Amino acid sequence: MSSHHINNRNRQRYSETAPAYLSNTDHKNYNGKNNNGHLYPAGKLTSIALMVGSASLVLAGCQSTPASSTSNLSSNSSASSTMMDFSVADAAQSQRQGQAFTASQNTQAARYEQLFNQEKYPNTENQAKSHLLAAIRQHLATEHVAVATANYRSAPFIDPNSIDAGSSSLLRTIIETYAYQPEGMYDSSDDEAQAEARAEVAAVGVESNRCNENEDDDAYEVCVVEDINYNYDDAKNSIESDYPSDYDKSRAEAEAERRAIAAILAEAGENEPTSSDTNSDNEYAYDTADDYSSDNYSSDDYDNYDEYSSGTEGMLSGMSGLSPKSMAAKYEAMQMAKQQAKTETVNRGSLPVSSTGMIGNILDMFHRTPEQIAASNAYQYEHLTFNSVSQYRPKQRQLQSVYSYDYATPTISSSIQIPLAFDFNNSSVVVDPSAIMPIVALVNPENTPLPSQMTSHTVSFGLSESITAQLPPAVLYDAVLNAIQNSMAELAPEHFSAVDISGDTFAKEVGATRAVKVYFGSQQSVEMIGKTLKYVTKSLQDYVDANPDKYPDGAALKTALAKAQLYNKGYQSADVGSLLQLIEAIGPISFNQINYYYLDSSDRLLAKQQRVNIGSDFMGSTTTMLNQVRYDKASFNRHALTPLLAESFGSDATPPIDGNAWIATQRAKKRQITNGPLCTLRLSR
Repeated sequence: MSSHHINNRNRQRYSETAPAYLSNTDHKNYNGKNNNGHLYPAGKLTSIALMVGSASLVLAGCQSTPASSTSNLSSNSSASSTMMDFSVADAAQSQRQGQAFTASQNTQAARYEQLFNQEKYPNTENQAKSHLLAAIRQHLATEHVAVATANYRSAPFIDPNSIDAGSSSLLRTIIETYAYQPEGMYDSSDDEAQAEARAEVAAVGVESNRCNENEDDDAYEVCVVEDINYNYDDAKNSIESDYPSDYDKSRAEAEAERRAIAAILAEAGENEPTSSDTNSDNEYAYDTADDYSSDNYSSDDYDNYDEYSSGTEGMLSGMSGLSPKSMAAKYEAMQMAKQQAKTETVNRGSLPVSSTGMIGNILDMFHRTPEQIAASNAYQYEHLTFNSVSQYRPKQRQLQSVYSYDYATPTISSSIQIPLAFDFNNSSVVVDPSAIMPIVALVNPENTPLPSQMTSHTVSFGLSESITAQLPPAVLYDAVLNAIQNSMAELAPEHFSAVDISGDTFAKEVGATRAVKVYFGSQQSVEMIGKTLKYVTKSLQDYVDANPDKYPDGAALKTALAKAQLYNKGYQSADVGSLLQLIEAIGPISFNQINYYYLDSSDRLLAKQQRVNIGSDFMGSTTTMLNQVRYDKASFNRHALTPLLAESFGSDATPPIDGNAWIATQRAKKRQITNGPLCTLRLSR
């Protein structure tokens, strides 16, 4: 077949489908002529032909063959098509087409379900999430031990190579811009200079009164008035020289505004012309002494100073007078002043001086330099370690731990160890008070026992029956534990991700086969807290509803839970997280938490690595806490704190001192001293 014949076929097929999409004018254009009858250039015709030919092939493949086509072509196309062809009365062909259409629909439905049914066809994130949730549920239901080691390190809040290096946070910029006063401008914080200026002119007004009251001595009056005018002119010139920037910029504008307002009021009959209206050359002229005795000398020319407030109204009183234009001007002036201060510091070799006054100095004082950060790491964090060993018994609802604060250098070594245990079934807490005993002795030396007087180094404190009768701690413990699991299960799958641990040294040490990374930013952390509180409230509500005899209508706990449930309906947990994220965007602190959970092939939790980053532009640094937790007994048995854990809470441990009885004894002694017999003193003559 020749190429000419092929082009004719393509053109014929295109002409059959074209009326549905193109107008008559388009047909004329396609044939090579425009509306004016001119021919298209050859290059455009070739491009259009290629484009239309390709489109016609695509359209031909998507459409069914018309009935006017040959029977062989119609039969082949109908057999392979999934669309029903009702123009052919062939039962066998219709059956084949129906079966093909049904199979196509089933395939499409299966594909659609595979895309969105994450329970049956989970993607990578959902698979990681399901593995982690299964491991956590098994971990919390099984008795286990844990060994944790935490280290700290600081780094600059903004990396020196970042594009944001040298830029301030939005909140700090707003504070500094508001507090900045250009050199020579009236400063609202300069109360002393303002008071001196007002006192000087007020003194002139007082002397004027004295001079005018002395009507008997004309010579004295003239002399004093001339002296007063001279002094007043000096005061006026002094004020103008002290505040030249604001005065020069606003004098003409303030005078024009004053004249316009005075004219309007005079026309309305609400104001009479004053001497200042007729004598505009001397804006500080006065007709009577009362004009200055009332301290109104600056009512005309210093109106614009209200933008920066007065010292008597407080620092934030000028906020109402701020405008974007004035703030932008102050910001530009502040940045130029900062650059000038840096240049002068380098040239003179002197200490830098903040151009934003006291607030700038305070912010600079809290801001840590890279040298200070490096010193903190070298002298503090590199030698500081937090260690702990724990033993968890879920059936007894017991958690026993020993925490240690260790600081070791070549020249000094110290360790503070605190055993702590929680028993929710017995509603008690056991603690070793040795670490805080010196502080207690400073506050209450008379009632603090000496180490030799303590029969055991641990003390037990329990909740009173009045509290446990209202809400047993075991119920609250179960509610919190279930709430944490359910809240994590509701987090979006995109926060869970499977990570490659082929190069992870910690994963090799614990023998993990897979790891799941969970990111908790400010939004996710608060969202999970909100969900946990809602789940706890719901669990406690179910417990109260299941015990109507114990919690009748009007009970305190039942009323509080009903009110909490009412408020919980008014917000979603993600709303609180988004609000905190919005606050964090301009707030003075930011934080995030990254958790790595290490699992074996049977989804058993082997270890956890937690990285918490807390940073602030105000501080100029980000402090990272890296906590590694191992859940294997081998690490637990060889740890240095394990003997202290057994000594404090083991089966052979000395029973703890009853802290409740000790507190009751101290209260009884105090009541005896307060309410005891009074000694009376008799005076004999």
